[in-house]
Amino acid sequence: MEIRELRYFVAVAEELHFGKAAQRLEIAQPPLSRAIARLERQLAVTLLERTSRRVTLTEAGAVLLSEARSILSAVAAAERRTRQAAQSRSRLVLAVKSGTAGELLAKLLDAYRAEPNAATVDLLLCEAHQQQELLRNGQADVALLHLPFDSTAGLDTEMLCTEGQVAILPASHRLAGRSQIRVAEVTALPELPMARWPDHGGSYPEGPGPEVRNLTQLFQLIALGRTTVIIPESAGTGLSRDLAAVPVLDAPPVTTVIAWPSQSRLRAVADLIRVATRL
Repeated sequence: MEIRELRYFVAVAEELHFGKAAQRLEIAQPPLSRAIARLERQLAVTLLERTSRRVTLTEAGAVLLSEARSILSAVAAAERRTRQAAQSRSRLVLAVKSGTAGELLAKLLDAYRAEPNAATVDLLLCEAHQQQELLRNGQADVALLHLPFDSTAGLDTEMLCTEGQVAILPASHRLAGRSQIRVAEVTALPELPMARWPDHGGSYPEGPGPEVRNLTQLFQLIALGRTTVIIPESAGTGLSRDLAAVPVLDAPPVTTVIAWPSQSRLRAVADLIRVATRL
């Protein structure tokens, strides 16, 4: 299979429309159709079911779509890392979930900046579960992840710190003045259904709570009395007056790790990890 054929197939599989896929690829539709047919003959499978009204993925097509996305992501990462290695001025991209690890991040950046020959660090603020994909496709060189919420599959990691969790409640709520609370008490509040975060595939679990993607959106909904959440203690610092953080006695601890692609050979990445683990 050629990279070009995989790009063509992904476009059609995502659009489920040959005309729209051709526009996206900026090519004519006939050569796109021929390329997909050639790919099916080469693999001896049917990837797409076509009728006059619709295009659907077969089971084999769904498998190839997943594999092709991974392959194209790896190719893009290789291109980015190769260009980065050729740059005269070293730069690093650090992916961080927006609103998390604020104090740790500040200490890490300050300590690394003081190192001789430190690279320029560009911060990439992202939403839930985006850090892993940014590392795998080469858009980020290193990231801060939080276990057990984030996946570290295929990545190398070093543990940085472990902390407890807090429940974020409206400041006017009857439980907001408590010195501590239990998970069952938080999840049993019918007037404040737990917020729902997307999983690694971008899907939301079932439930009555609102769908959220970042802390800014979440905190606004909590202040309005629409939801609540249990999050790492460090993410609940510096809250506005209309919010309160209550320690959750029996919530599992959260471990922050610094993660990077296992194939990374950048000296700047190694230096940043060394500084992070020293802190």
